Amino acid sequence: MSKEFEIAREFEVDASPQEVWAAITTGTGAWLWPMEYEPREGGAAPFGGTVTAWDPAHRLTARVESPEAGDGIPRQTLNQLDHLIEAREGGGSWVRYVHSGIFVDDWDNQYDGADQHTDFYLHTLRQYLRHFPGRAAVFSGTDGPEASRAATAFAALTRGLGLPDGAAEGAGVRVDLPGTGPVDAVVDYRRPNFVGLRTGTAMYRLFGRNHFGAPVGVSVHDFAPGADGRHTEEAWRERLDRIFA
Repeated sequence: MSKEFEIAREFEVDASPQEVWAAITTGTGAWLWPMEYEPREGGAAPFGGTVTAWDPAHRLTARVESPEAGDGIPRQTLNQLDHLIEAREGGGSWVRYVHSGIFVDDWDNQYDGADQHTDFYLHTLRQYLRHFPGRAAVFSGTDGPEASRAATAFAALTRGLGLPDGAAEGAGVRVDLPGTGPVDAVVDYRRPNFVGLRTGTAMYRLFGRNHFGAPVGVSVHDFAPGADGRHTEEAWRERLDRIFA
């Protein structure tokens, strides 16, 4: 049954409105995935959408009517993202983010997935603004094979990288990352279905989408000079295939 939803978040960051604006418009590959907006009201937005508000360093709203569903993507008849940015007294910015629309199928599960992903994505945005502000990233991402839909798949992924089960947020860990090898990292985010790892040159995002009925996923935001996104993606796909063989 179709039903409306709204997911709203507010947060502060020690970044200027201009820096936040750049991150959500032209720098999305550094914390989410690469997207393009035509810089005007009425312009083209990602996924066949339309920019309905374009007020630089203050407001961005994009709306998609009847977005197509993909594997692990909720079926919807409407999807809208709204970002409001205000300068904070004394420096930095206050940001309000609202994701709204209409889910068509399995509403509770789809809402739960979107709600949890929102927290992870916005956390990654704040990590970017804090640790890699203004830097361009080479983005790569891939999903696990069909076997990674299993209930135990996310735990298998984190253990396959050498991440200790008890490593909490803020912990320093030694992990074996595809395409990189053993490296020191910080666990910057850890929830039952999501893990964020940060090194001095990259952010690694691990998604336990098996909890929501899809394969596990990985995205890499690599800020190192000469980063090779194709090589990174191939290395992660090979590792995922081995873990879930």
